[in-house]
Amino acid sequence: MLVVSFLVRLICRINLILGNIFSWFSLGIVLTCFTVVVLRYFFSTGYVWMQDLYVWLNGMMFMGIAGFTLMQNGHVRVDIFYRPANARRKAIIDMIGCIVFVTPFLYIVTTYGLPYVQRSWRFMEGSSNFGGMPGLYIVKSFILVFVGVVALQAIAMVMRSVLILSGREDLVPEHYRYKEGG
Repeated sequence: MLVVSFLVRLICRINLILGNIFSWFSLGIVLTCFTVVVLRYFFSTGYVWMQDLYVWLNGMMFMGIAGFTLMQNGHVRVDIFYRPANARRKAIIDMIGCIVFVTPFLYIVTTYGLPYVQRSWRFMEGSSNFGGMPGLYIVKSFILVFVGVVALQAIAMVMRSVLILSGREDLVPEHYRYKEGG
């Protein structure tokens, strides 16, 4: 059980670090968008690559922080049964949810996304806009980053459930334990 606890901590640490790194993309998005607006409305000029940049940063940020968001319970959840449940029931719901919903979803995203990303890399795809940025294949690769970070966090959720259901909640990291009423 100590190995399971270590892996839960490791995965949560990885997604915490990635969440902190990719959240900084929001500053880049705001600054770039602000610059595009100022250039357009005050100087009557613009750069397509800058418009590509803030859209691409937005996509990469949201794909990169998906595991962190799952760790923080930030995804949409119908919680009329979940919120008032005790830790054991929450562990069962999370385990079933990861196995029945998250795993098939990630399988489908990988099955359809991998050829899409591979094709983009083969052609070294760039923006379809004239004057746009090169390197769209890197942005499309974030589909696989999304799958990776969400899969890792789903594994951590299942392992947390195993710890709780085996009576070893003490081995679950403090910040990752179930809260009363939430």
